[in-house]
Amino acid sequence: MPVTAKLSQAFYDRLGHQVADEMVDWFNQVDAANRSDLRELNELNFARFGATLEQRAAELSAKMEQRYGDLSAKVDRFAAELSAKIDQVSANVDRQIAQLSASVDRQIAALALTVEHQQVIQMRWMIGMWVVVLVAVMGLWIRR
Repeated sequence: MPVTAKLSQAFYDRLGHQVADEMVDWFNQVDAANRSDLRELNELNFARFGATLEQRAAELSAKMEQRYGDLSAKVDRFAAELSAKIDQVSANVDRQIAQLSASVDRQIAALALTVEHQQVIQMRWMIGMWVVVLVAVMGLWIRR
């Protein structure tokens, strides 16, 4: 919005209308020229700012892509290491379960033998007691 310069009546009276109007026109032309120059300067600055902003956005995007690639590689390495450790732990657990199963089987076999052995011993004692009782009964029956 242009501002038209106006001079006081005393200025018109001293210089005359023609000179004062020329001064007002000259001030308005200088104002318009300054506004035009300022507009061009602002447009140039805005264009430079836009270019700089675009360049920095591209640099930031490149950095983010690089960091994303690095992070993706780290995650892949971590997943591979974790998978290897899980496989190792799984193999270790399987081995320990097999050892425990074998140990339980041995214990069951040993317990079965022990129980069988105890039953044999009990049978021998029972037969021995019956023989003693039978001999005592026969001895008493014969003695009669």
